[in-house]
Amino acid sequence: MCLHQMENQFKQIASLIGSPVRAAILWTMIEGKAFTATELAISADTSPQNISMHLARLVQAGLLRVENHGRHRYYTYSRKEIAYAIEAMATLMDPSLVKTSPINDNYPAIKYCRTCYDHLAGKLAVAITEKMLDKKIIVYRKDAMEVSTTGRIWFTNLNIDIEELKQQRRSFLRPCLDWSERVYHIAGSLAAALLDKMLSDDWIRKTRNSRKVIITSNGQKKLYEHLKLTL
Repeated sequence: MCLHQMENQFKQIASLIGSPVRAAILWTMIEGKAFTATELAISADTSPQNISMHLARLVQAGLLRVENHGRHRYYTYSRKEIAYAIEAMATLMDPSLVKTSPINDNYPAIKYCRTCYDHLAGKLAVAITEKMLDKKIIVYRKDAMEVSTTGRIWFTNLNIDIEELKQQRRSFLRPCLDWSERVYHIAGSLAAALLDKMLSDDWIRKTRNSRKVIITSNGQKKLYEHLKLTL
């Protein structure tokens, strides 16, 4: 693809996301589950007729995909990179607004611990990442993150298979700028596996109809045991 074609495609994508309704759709989907058109219409505060038009445009542009299950149609991101792009755009918000404005009653909890599509985000995710760096579980190599020898042992002890994760057709480990903390947490298949581990072993629990995550007493114990992280 030539530079001119890339520029035109970027303009088209930017125009699509620039619509308030479509931006609301894409932001809602960062929760990481599939949504019906009715659910998205409620989230975007628009009519069923209007949401159908916006969803069709997003599907046509390749940003969303739709699957039929019985009488219902479910919409999701077409690929994980869409979620990462939307989360990254949130870092453009005014830092003072992010730090001081109570958008709603759930906002402080969302900032503390939430999911970013398939990995953990918020203050807890940043703290975990910083502890991993301090303990040399992960290291920076030319602005990229890598798992150290110590880290391989650490993840193996959690029954997380690094080699298997590296075979997936996606980023294995990368830094992701946290929009509420303005520093990096980990993303990629390794971060997704860690989130799955924390959920399955009841370190954390998802909350209904929200991206916020609750840390359990068991999670506090395990995070101290494995990372010496005090919450």
